[in-house]
Amino acid sequence: MKKKLIVATLAVLTSGIAQADFLRIEAGAGLWQSEPSGTITDKASGNSDTLNASDQLGYQEENISYLWLNVKHPIPLLPNVRLEYVTPSFEGNTKKSFTWAGDPYSINTNSKLELQQTDIVLYYNLLDNTFWATLDLGLDLKLIDYSYELRNASNAYSDSASLPIPMLYARTRAQIPMTNIGLEADIKFIGYGDTQLYDFRAKVDYTFDYVPVIQPAIELGYRTQKFKIDEDGEDTKIDFEFSGIYGGVMLRF
Repeated sequence: MKKKLIVATLAVLTSGIAQADFLRIEAGAGLWQSEPSGTITDKASGNSDTLNASDQLGYQEENISYLWLNVKHPIPLLPNVRLEYVTPSFEGNTKKSFTWAGDPYSINTNSKLELQQTDIVLYYNLLDNTFWATLDLGLDLKLIDYSYELRNASNAYSDSASLPIPMLYARTRAQIPMTNIGLEADIKFIGYGDTQLYDFRAKVDYTFDYVPVIQPAIELGYRTQKFKIDEDGEDTKIDFEFSGIYGGVMLRF
């Protein structure tokens, strides 16, 4: 009996690890209602000035567009591919006078922060809709184009950097039996030294299966990103979090 149970368990796991038996493509787009929180700190020339996102920089909630593409293929050993693009971008006028990089800035100084992100995720299916459950594990290369600006009539400051950051990736999904409703969550994470980054999402989606070849769907969820970056040689330290609900449309081929 034990041998039969072991064989059955291995058969289920083996079927889950195998890639999809046909090509599947999913694509989506939508809006993320993102609210910023956290701080940015000037490290240049021994300064330690710190500005808060909402109370001092004047950043407010913004609607951020996002795009994604997911490709599952039947080729053994080769990973599946997921591509994502989002650009959290915030602008406001400062609510206090301060010193930054040795220069004085008055109240109502214009401030801009942008973290353009392109994610290239390579992953494997450990479970692929096995008993209505999916589990993906892999690696993400998050390409970040960071820029920060301060500007008023007297002074101007800008800092930018391009950061390729490898991250661990995990995704789980449960399809509610006898319905077109899916529950899904995924996370990207890395932590080292004084740097910590994560990108977490949880959502519910509904698929309209009236058309057999192309199936439209809608999604509604919550997303939070954490960027705590304190790299040697960089003038600024950022410790920001962006969180809020998101909603969008999808197509499944």
